[in-house]
Amino acid sequence: MSRTKRSRRWLDRHFRDPYVQQARAAGYRSRAAFKLLELQQRDQLLKPGMRLLDLGAAPGSWSQIAAKQLGRRGQIIALDRLPMEPLPNVQFIQGDFQEETTLQRLRQALGDAPLDLVLSDMAPNLSGTAADQPRMMALCELVLDVSLQFLRPGGSLVLKSFQGEGFDAYLRALRRHFRKVVSRKPKSSRPESRERYLVAKELFPNAQQTRVMP
Repeated sequence: MSRTKRSRRWLDRHFRDPYVQQARAAGYRSRAAFKLLELQQRDQLLKPGMRLLDLGAAPGSWSQIAAKQLGRRGQIIALDRLPMEPLPNVQFIQGDFQEETTLQRLRQALGDAPLDLVLSDMAPNLSGTAADQPRMMALCELVLDVSLQFLRPGGSLVLKSFQGEGFDAYLRALRRHFRKVVSRKPKSSRPESRERYLVAKELFPNAQQTRVMP
């Protein structure tokens, strides 16, 4: 099948997707909003007044949901390599979180206070080959490293991963750092997708001093 035909089929499916239609009706920037809403309903992650980092935030649907839940007393820093349209009560940093200059800007934005929650809906640019899985797991390791730098003891992390090679080892790594770790497959996640959302709560004290992966 030609690339043009594949693209047309994807677009047809995308615009027929009920979550895409609901996102438009609700004013959300993408259908991904419903994934966070489902996680929030099950795990009660977002609370008024929290300090939160949204990694890979563009186009901003997770930050939209978080801003409503946190209220004016909360602080949300959204970070992405891509540009993002402004959102009320959300501070946006454009840059690659793997670069030290971007992390320095994040440190300046946070000041001395640590984060309560890190969110990540990031995935690498997918090629459809076997290389996608190790690239995704490497990205997950980096997200955990950043989270350990900035989360307070007792804080939480929510991130997207893919089931496959390295997934179970990563779950074990999370459980060395967090008291409660669960894997979720939201209803709004497409059935054919291998994505899973890992919810890690209650960061252990001194977890920042331990290694991420064996």
